[in-house]
Amino acid sequence: MGFNMNYLSLNTYLRNTYGEKLYRLSLQGGMTCPNRDSTLGTGGCIFCSAGGSGEFAASATLSITEQIESAKQRVADKFKGSGYIAYFQSYTNTYAPVEYLEQIFTEAITHPDIRILAIATRPDCLGPEVLDLLDRLQRIKPVWIELGLQTAREETATYIRRGYPLQVFEEAVANLRRCGIDVIVHLILGLPGETRDDMFASVDYIGGLDIQGVKLQLLHVLQGTDLEKEYANGNVELLDMEEYISIVGECVEHLPEHVVIHRLTGDGDKRLLVAPKWSADKKRVMNAMQRYFREQDIVQGCKKIAMQQK
Repeated sequence: MGFNMNYLSLNTYLRNTYGEKLYRLSLQGGMTCPNRDSTLGTGGCIFCSAGGSGEFAASATLSITEQIESAKQRVADKFKGSGYIAYFQSYTNTYAPVEYLEQIFTEAITHPDIRILAIATRPDCLGPEVLDLLDRLQRIKPVWIELGLQTAREETATYIRRGYPLQVFEEAVANLRRCGIDVIVHLILGLPGETRDDMFASVDYIGGLDIQGVKLQLLHVLQGTDLEKEYANGNVELLDMEEYISIVGECVEHLPEHVVIHRLTGDGDKRLLVAPKWSADKKRVMNAMQRYFREQDIVQGCKKIAMQQK
C-alpha cells in the first residue's frame, strides 16, 4: 500500500500562509463542560483530566491580555517569531453566555500579536448566537474551531461518554463551514476496543467531510480519570510506540492531501501521566516517527514533525 507523500504539516501550512511559524498560546476562558455540570453528565469523558486538557494554559485569574503576555514570556527563550495563535483549550470554550464569549474572544483576536483565534469546543455547543459571533470574529482575523470527535464508532463514543451522536457533529461542521470557519477535528488513536480498521474508518469519515485540519492523539491514561480505573482493572490495552507510529503513518495515507495535520501525537502532563510511559520521552517518540516516515517515503513535512508539536 503506497503512502500519501504530500501530507500537509501545520508548519508548512503556516509558513506558506503567514510567512512564518506561529506559536500556539494556551489561554483559559474559565468555562466548564455540559458533560461535567450535570447538563449531560458529571464525570466528563472517561479520559479527560480534572483540568479539562488545559494543564498547560495560563491562569484564568488573569485577563486575556495578561494571559497572552504571560504565555509569550514563558516561550520567549525558544520562540523568536512575532506571531501567535490564541488557543482556548480547556473544557468547552463556547459553553458560556454569548456576551462573555464575545468579550474574551474579541480581546484575544484584536491583540496585535495574535494572527489566529483557535477555540476548542463541543459540536453540541454551537447554537445560532454562538455561530453568529464566530462569523463576526472571523471577519477580523481567521478563526479555527477544534471539535473533539475522538472516534466515528458509536459504540466507542458511548463507552467514552462523548455525549452526542455523529449527526450533531456533521451539523456543526456544516454550520461552521457556511460561515467560512476552518474546522479541525480531534481523533484519539488506541481507544479501548478499537481495531486498526476502526481507527482508519474514523479517519475516512472525517476525510469525507468539509474539514480543514486534524489532530491525531495517542490515548493517554491520566491520574484521576475514570480511564485510570478501567486501566487498573485490566480493561484497557494501550498501544506500544512502534504500533502507534505505524497506525499514524497509515492514517496519513487515508487523509485527503488538503487536510492540514496539526498534530501526529501528543504528550500528556508528565505529572498526571499513568501510561503509556514511553510517550513521556517526547524526543525519542518524534525521532522514531521521523525515521519511520522517512523509511516509508512520507517525505513532505517529515523534517518538521518535531516542530509541529508546539
